[in-house]
Amino acid sequence: MKILLDTCTFLWIITDASDLSSTARALFLDASHEVFLSAVSVWEMSVKFTIGKLPFPEPPERFIPAQRKRHGIDTLPLTEAATLYAHKLPQHHQDPFDRMLVCQALEHEMLILTPDPLIGQYPVRTT
Repeated sequence: MKILLDTCTFLWIITDASDLSSTARALFLDASHEVFLSAVSVWEMSVKFTIGKLPFPEPPERFIPAQRKRHGIDTLPLTEAATLYAHKLPQHHQDPFDRMLVCQALEHEMLILTPDPLIGQYPVRTT
């Protein structure tokens, strides 16, 4: 199974936060699954770091790739094909980062690990 991490899920994984559900943790830890962090999430974290809403111990260009590698998470680039799903999505969610994650999950037939109930309203698998 291919799994796409929501931004907050990635942050919970790298900090071993108790917010991460046991189901999400088990899916992440299952070695038979391919786990990805979207370039969209990296963009979101970089923006939040820049405006002071997301502190990291070092700049995002060092911290995020190091954490991704440390936890065995692959990167998922944003493709033109994924962006072309955006106009087809209903307006359940106004967050452009989350909408792009939905588009990527649709394009690549991925499960999104997310606590966001709005993402679950789209025609995409979530947990």
